[in-house]
Amino acid sequence: MNQQAFAGTAILISCFAPLACAEDWPEFRGPTGQGIVTKGELPTTWGKDKNIAWKQAIPGKGWSSPIVVGGRVYLTTAVPVKGNNDLSLQALCLDAGNGAILWEKEIIRQDGKRSPPIHAKNSHASPTPLIRGKRLFVHFGHQGTACLNLKGEVIWKNTSLRYAPVHGNGGSPILVEDLLVFSCDGGDRRFIAALDVADGKVRWKSDRTAETDRGFSFSTPLLIEVHGQKQIISPGSGGVTAYDPNNGHEIWWVRYKGYSVIPRPVYGRGLVFICTGYDRPSLLAIRAGGKGDVTDTHVVWKTNKAVPHAPSPLLLGEELYTVSDNGLASCRDARTGEVHWQERLGGTYSASPLLAGGKLYFQSEQGNTAVVRADKQFRLEVKNSLGESSLASPAAANGALFIRTDKHLYRISVR
Repeated sequence: MNQQAFAGTAILISCFAPLACAEDWPEFRGPTGQGIVTKGELPTTWGKDKNIAWKQAIPGKGWSSPIVVGGRVYLTTAVPVKGNNDLSLQALCLDAGNGAILWEKEIIRQDGKRSPPIHAKNSHASPTPLIRGKRLFVHFGHQGTACLNLKGEVIWKNTSLRYAPVHGNGGSPILVEDLLVFSCDGGDRRFIAALDVADGKVRWKSDRTAETDRGFSFSTPLLIEVHGQKQIISPGSGGVTAYDPNNGHEIWWVRYKGYSVIPRPVYGRGLVFICTGYDRPSLLAIRAGGKGDVTDTHVVWKTNKAVPHAPSPLLLGEELYTVSDNGLASCRDARTGEVHWQERLGGTYSASPLLAGGKLYFQSEQGNTAVVRADKQFRLEVKNSLGESSLASPAAANGALFIRTDKHLYRISVR
């Protein structure tokens, strides 16, 4: 390799090097992708006059979750354009210390005359952004995807992956080595795609093969490793599939009845846990691995009681925690599905739960957060309220909790 080529390779590696700080929250559901704060604790009580370090008004509307990296907060939003029905789909950066908006960048101008309608609980900026090294990746579903540097300058943009959305966008992208991977499950076409992180070009695209009458779904994939083989787990309508990151080929799959799948999978103890979507969701524990159709051989247990449509599960050790959309929280034995407890929290839920310091944070659509001990015995510690509605999942970094409501972003930390 000549010196110039070596230098170019070194620059690329440095740009996409893994993050070094374990306390950052670089993607949907954090550094593990499964909602777990890996270091430290978070505040357990807050209110209008307690432990609110700052709140910042956010322009437009968006239900993407915040991410926090290197003392900065990043999120996306859809801002109405004056004089017409267009929307400015934007990325924002805030100072995590004081909440000041440092920059705003329009990524895509959405044509209001051609944009299809969305669900009343959705937004035009629902997928959560992510960061690796010095690159920020933002995704707006069928509208397109972009890579920015941390100053807000666009490096590349891809708007070529078109499909007919139903209810709008939702699923967030993930990074798999030098690939940006996300699902594209519309009413007309269903596939999972991988873009090259360097230039945004499509590296591979794999059509969904599960049979279903309603193809639209919104789940975020999860990268796992099984016997040394990396696999992308991606639930969709009619089934969940494990894909080979190298080429997008199907490794194994499990069939089920369900559509409009939203929750992100979790993985541990050799089991993948997924929810199957509407109309009546089931929770499946699937032994990872195998080849081809493993529906009849690898489903270890399943249940359709108190299963969420929208919030993702959370796995800690031998216990699996969920909250249904109507507020019924559950703790199950991850190996058997046996219920340790089920309790009504009150309210309705879309946000995925978060765990820190042995405590679970369940955030309702009404802006209330129930803090519950992660234990086989149900112990509610406290309920907190912000008085504003919220559908976005919370983020955590450096001992602070970041909650997005319909109008503001809050930093909650002990002062």
